[in-house]
Amino acid sequence: MEKYDYSELGLKAGLEIHQQLDSKEKLFCRCPTIIRDVKDSDFEFFRYLRATESEMGEKDRAAVEQTKIRRKYVYKAYDTTCLVENDEEPPRELNKEALDISLEVAKLFNMKPVDQMHVMRKIVVDGSNTSGFQRTAFLASDGYIETSDGRCGIDSLCVEEEAAQKVEEIGDSIIYSLDRLGIPLVEIATAPDITSPSQAREVAEQIGMFLRSTGKVKRGLGTIRQDVNISIAEGARVEIKGVQALDLIEDIVRREVERQLNLLFIRQELMERKAFVCEEIYDVTGLFVDTKSKVLQKGVKKGAVLAALLRKFDGLVGKEVQPGRRLGTEFSDRAKTAGVGGIFHTDELPNYGITEKEVKTVRDAIGASVGDAVIMVADEPEKARLAIEAVIARAKEAIEGIPEETRKALPDGNTAYMRPLPGAARMYPETDVPQIEISQEYFDSIETPELLTERAKRFISENGLNKELAEKIAYSKHLPLFEDLIEIYRKDANVNSTLIARTLVGIVPEIRRNGVETENLTDEHFKGLFVAISNQEIAKEAIQDLLSALAKEPELSTPEAISKLGLSAFDPEEVETFIKKTVMERGDFIKEKGPAALGPLMGIVMKEYRGMVDGKILSQMLKKELDSFINQG
Repeated sequence: MEKYDYSELGLKAGLEIHQQLDSKEKLFCRCPTIIRDVKDSDFEFFRYLRATESEMGEKDRAAVEQTKIRRKYVYKAYDTTCLVENDEEPPRELNKEALDISLEVAKLFNMKPVDQMHVMRKIVVDGSNTSGFQRTAFLASDGYIETSDGRCGIDSLCVEEEAAQKVEEIGDSIIYSLDRLGIPLVEIATAPDITSPSQAREVAEQIGMFLRSTGKVKRGLGTIRQDVNISIAEGARVEIKGVQALDLIEDIVRREVERQLNLLFIRQELMERKAFVCEEIYDVTGLFVDTKSKVLQKGVKKGAVLAALLRKFDGLVGKEVQPGRRLGTEFSDRAKTAGVGGIFHTDELPNYGITEKEVKTVRDAIGASVGDAVIMVADEPEKARLAIEAVIARAKEAIEGIPEETRKALPDGNTAYMRPLPGAARMYPETDVPQIEISQEYFDSIETPELLTERAKRFISENGLNKELAEKIAYSKHLPLFEDLIEIYRKDANVNSTLIARTLVGIVPEIRRNGVETENLTDEHFKGLFVAISNQEIAKEAIQDLLSALAKEPELSTPEAISKLGLSAFDPEEVETFIKKTVMERGDFIKEKGPAALGPLMGIVMKEYRGMVDGKILSQMLKKELDSFINQG
């Protein structure tokens, strides 16, 4: 049961899906779209970025906030990256393969392409682009998908270059890897037609299914990201970035609604109290020269402990807005944009080694009355000043309502502040890339694939797979291999579609859970495996052991691994002799148990020939010998 009536609250949500395309080359250069290990970097360089004015003479508010702190951005380059990624050479023409894939996606979503595509620059100064902007091109609009709660519009599809991957932060320096920068991706934005958490998930699942149906998008962690835009009737539009897992989308929507409702409650309470925020920033460093609090000792050592006074805020700074997160956490998120570690507030003090006496001393020094709250920040003077200013600004917003902002998704379904929502000033034309004509003839020539949902139904009807197995293989990265193999073994007596599917989406995940590095397995390994089963060189029971061996030593061919494991072709006469001997040695047991002796004896025979002889064959041979012995008796 849902906690809220979302229609009554006026919930509106929309998704932005960012999906990397599996093209051979990057969007604006001819470098390969492969991810490298950072230790393979053969050189590095650094940049400092700053916000610049748009053609209208305005600076984007999100960019301005990101450049409050002067950060050093270090970039790891490779022999598979070039001067385009370094921003030392103009971009080449837009990748035709990526454009074709993007148009195929647009067609799947019933979208209308533009007649002429223009590349734009979108200001991004968090260091993820060496140039300080991301190249993006609006390609199509006015599409839709059908959901169980009605039609959801697909407003736009853009072709973009992927950002650089953040590796680590060291002090005020951020390390980025250039291998990912420039990989083509599509950004798909829905209309704000989503009205419930469950519909948000359904839309995301459908879009993901459509994208994977092309067979031309990258798979794996980080290759697809979901951003969620959420608002309620009395709230504000908030963009939540970086939702990696589908399972999180429903929680993200629910908890953002909860956050906005709690912030509205806090606003109402503040207004009834006639609360206000004092502009003055108080330097209280001298009050903590002899403090025993280690965190404040560090602040004093760095140079400043600053305080702000929030009139009539007492008890509300500690008010929970999301599970485990309070209004004070929101203040702290803002302060952290200035590079400090966090804040202290009187709703949680005394704590952190700060005594009751020290709290009273601070309150008295800045003129705090009963019912007032005090915020403190301890750090270098400039960082502390920027941080306390950010808290003051956020406290004022708490009285006004809910701020429009960009937030990041947290693993538990909560969110944290990132930056203000960007404005129109962040976009301007890219003059280094020529426009591209999208004719109707060109768009009509683009072929669309069979959807994975339809493919799963076909696997049930044509190949005899059960529903669960059909859906698993349709959504698996092994789908192309599966389709190749079922064609090869369509009339094979020893290999069928169910065995192939169970191997790829059943056995492989199972041995992965047991610690086997299954990413080492190639298509050639699997093809060799099924050749061996088809030729009765190994039994089906050997699949798990053989795949584990190949994953451990991927340089081996399948025949070499079979030989190394001792899984050679069996001699029927030898097996028959062993079974007869087993039955004769256990005659008394068989006389006592009768036909029920088959199970225990089968265990003995399987132990001897597991992996070398198909269990079905062994069972038939043993049953025949057992029946003969019982009938003779």
